[in-house]
Amino acid sequence: MNAGAAPDPDASGGAPTWLGRRIAMDGPATVAEFMTACLYDPRHGYYATRPSLGPQGDFITAPLVSQMFGELIGAWMAEVWRQMGGPAGVRLVEFGPGDGTLMEDVLRVLRRVPGLLDTAELWLVEPSRPLRTLQAERLAHARPRFADALGELPPGAPLILAANEVFDCLPARQFVRTVEGWAERRVGLDTTGRLAFGLSPPPSGAAENLPADAPLGAVAERSPAQTALAAEIGARVAEDGGAAVVIDYGRERPGFGDTLQALSRHAKVDPLASAGAADLTVHVDFAALAGAARAQGAAVSPVTSQRAFLCSLGVEARAAALATSRPDQAETIARQLHRLVAPDQMGELFKVVSIHTPGLDPPGFAPHEGTP
Repeated sequence: MNAGAAPDPDASGGAPTWLGRRIAMDGPATVAEFMTACLYDPRHGYYATRPSLGPQGDFITAPLVSQMFGELIGAWMAEVWRQMGGPAGVRLVEFGPGDGTLMEDVLRVLRRVPGLLDTAELWLVEPSRPLRTLQAERLAHARPRFADALGELPPGAPLILAANEVFDCLPARQFVRTVEGWAERRVGLDTTGRLAFGLSPPPSGAAENLPADAPLGAVAERSPAQTALAAEIGARVAEDGGAAVVIDYGRERPGFGDTLQALSRHAKVDPLASAGAADLTVHVDFAALAGAARAQGAAVSPVTSQRAFLCSLGVEARAAALATSRPDQAETIARQLHRLVAPDQMGELFKVVSIHTPGLDPPGFAPHEGTP
């Protein structure tokens, strides 16, 4: 491998020409740099060229499982708006709106809230041009405004924000505990020109907060991009008012483990063999997110499971109502509910947290009977 990084014989794959040339020129990439290139390169990255959602795509998200998910996010937003005193000019924001299904379901609920949509602005934060096209078509009736980043939204107005499966796509660095101490995992080229994982000494200060007593072989993941976005959201709601709900799969408390995965056609594939052609994700460090947001003056709810969150908002009652109104779809609705809340499905793997203005009490974080 280039630049003195030791090859990892456990994983290698064919290097796309564009990525191989970049690594040959610049040296092995950190895992974060590898993720950034594979996902966001404007010419070759997954989200720039071929994002594919839904049953026939590479992955499916909760809004695509059932309308109930988006409807309950809409109910959450409505209650937050009520707690804020029903301000005019509120900004409804979604990060990573996918194909627009979540916001379509949210708006169906918010239309029933007198006064909310009269002056509200809808903002979709989406850097992927192919996905923007889908969102613009689905949500044309709502006249959405688009941004590449939260910082593009003009300040001065309260916001109510949803981010479902967004933080897991932000790049993370990986560090491995060796007999010499912590080393950083990198992606380089082996002697045959194929992508390969390797290890190299971390830059000065990069591993200073990692535990010195970690077991040999332990993998620690750190995502400055995740904490930076949480801090930005925290600063925004602390300054302008509002609340954000973050839903993703990850850890409630810090831990060890290699969580980098690539998904193609709903199956896990080798991240190196599918560089640029598959979705890449890592687990979210919810404790780090909460700390970053609090440091900006925001309040943060307890971290809860998707199961507890949705059940607290009434997903079981909503499923029963849908089944009553559509008896021919009752079995399908039951399967959808199971997928969303069952512990062996999305119910426990996915976590939920709210970042909000101090004094607000966003719904969904109270204990629910039958949930942890």
